Amino acid sequence: MTQPRSTTPVSSIDIRRADDRPHTGIGWLDSRHSFSFGHHYDPANTHFGLLLVSNDDVVRAGTGFETHPHRDMEIVTWVLEGSLVHQDSTGHSGLIYPGLAQRMSAGSGILHSEKNDSWRLDGAAPRHDDDVHFVQMWVVPDTEQITPGYEQLDISDALDSGGLVVVASGMPEHADDRAISIRQQHAALYAARLRPGGATALPNAPLVHLFVARGAIDLEGAGSLHTGDAARVTVGEGQRITAGAAGAEVLAWEMHATIA
Repeated sequence: MTQPRSTTPVSSIDIRRADDRPHTGIGWLDSRHSFSFGHHYDPANTHFGLLLVSNDDVVRAGTGFETHPHRDMEIVTWVLEGSLVHQDSTGHSGLIYPGLAQRMSAGSGILHSEKNDSWRLDGAAPRHDDDVHFVQMWVVPDTEQITPGYEQLDISDALDSGGLVVVASGMPEHADDRAISIRQQHAALYAARLRPGGATALPNAPLVHLFVARGAIDLEGAGSLHTGDAARVTVGEGQRITAGAAGAEVLAWEMHATIA
């Protein structure tokens, strides 16, 4: 259940550093969690706005998440390096790679797997030993028990612009420029690949979650953030972000509601 977030006149930025995130390491998986996840439970850190999960995962070749269930969740996966095979109980099967926007709506219930074994999709492809590195984000839907669904679109060309690109959104104002849709009218995910010294502005929104997927940036009003760092902005005022000397890739959620 969600409720609209009422705007307050005071803007604040809460910086969360990469090394402070809970860590799961189980051989085939190296995962860092921005919020409570699995056995990592902190009642003071269960979500931010509508964002319930933001996991920074590295999965070894030939391994991955075996078939498991989800319900009533919008799940967006963003691959940084390597490739991830998605298969689900609705019949969808595909390869997620850098620059591909991908969303799964769990709705009334879905089973899926995510594995680093792309060679199994095409018997002619050679086996590889490369890890896959991706960020997986879950937001609660605005409507429960919808029909499960899947959507993806390659947005590599749009990312070359260097500015914020609408990756996934349920906000009506993004109906014509979003890559993929989510069933949450109060949220949108943006991505940007900033060139060295490149800059852009965060959305003006009651709640903004910024994650530095790689590289380093300077966030107006907060200073430097590096790979794995995040900023939770309350009453966002379009703060400017500027990439460091090596450039940066960032993910930003704009949210106009919070979990009730």
